[in-house]
Amino acid sequence: MSQAFVKEADGEWLHEVPPTLSALIYYLTRENNGIRVYEKKTTIDGKTNRQVHLMSNGLGYAKDDAGIWHIVD
Repeated sequence: MSQAFVKEADGEWLHEVPPTLSALIYYLTRENNGIRVYEKKTTIDGKTNRQVHLMSNGLGYAKDDAGIWHIVD
């Protein structure tokens, strides 16, 4: 199997990131090859009534009831 498809042992997945914005920013920056990812805007999702953090990587992230981060469509 190619190295490109193997997750590093010391890496972590999005669902393993602690439920704080600073932990999310640290994780996303690390996954972005060290290029800083920052919060651009915060909105409230009309369907779920959850806070959505729109990040500089172009994606939105929100936490579920258990405090697990998810990418929002």
